[in-house]
Formats: sequence, C-alpha cells, structure tokens
Amino acid sequence: MFEAARDVERWPIILRHYRRVRFLERRPGGGLVEMAAVRPFGPLSWPTWWTSEMESDAAVLEIRYRHVRGITTGMDVVWRITPDPAGVAHVTIVHQWTGPRWPLVGGLAARLVIGPVFVHGIASRTLAGIKRHVEGA
Repeated sequence: MFEAARDVERWPIILRHYRRVRFLERRPGGGLVEMAAVRPFGPLSWPTWWTSEMESDAAVLEIRYRHVRGITTGMDVVWRITPDPAGVAHVTIVHQWTGPRWPLVGGLAARLVIGPVFVHGIASRTLAGIKRHVEGA
C-alpha cells in the first residue's frame, strides 16, 4: 500500500479521476509535485489542481504533503499506513487546513464546500482506487 500511495506519477494510470501528476522538482522521498484531478458530479466533472511539497518516510510508513499552490494552499496532508499481521494495511488520511485567504468567507468556504465536497470527494476516491489497485495486483 505504501509503495502504491507514494508512486504518485502512476496515479493517472490507476485512478480514473486523476488527469496528471508530475514532479516539478524531484528529491529523495518526494519533491515538488503538481497534481490535477476531477471531482465528478453525476455526468459533469469539475477540474482541480494543486502543487504540493511531498515527503515520504518508509521507516514510519508516512507520506506528507504541504500544498503550496492552488486553492488549497497551506493545507497539510498526511497519509499513515499501519500494517496488520493479517496482511491488511490500515490507512488514514488527515487534512489540516483553515481555508483560503479570502476575507470573511475563506473559512466558511473551506468548511462548507471545498473540504467536504472537493477535498473529501477526491481523497476518498484516491484511497478507494489505490486499495482496488493493490488488492488486484
């Protein structure tokens, strides 16, 4: 699970909602990565994009992102993979963000729309798609 989760350049191949992922700057364990996905709404899809500083740590099975460009600038994300003796990994994704820097409405937009509709919608599809990929591999 950890290897598939940190192999972000393959996400557009294994995840239908990802349009592209490319490293703008590569470093050991991560780098500056630009991601673009769509959030489906029935027959329609809303395009999204962001750029993150990515770090992966195989010793603790964590992948961290700090969004540095896009509407979610300032968001911190951590993927934690906890192995289970039965061979099943437990994965948690935690997003921390106070919202865009829009006067008066930034926090409200984050709590009511951006977080629950877009961030959760894309993250849940990502996790489910990686799970399908790993289980089918």
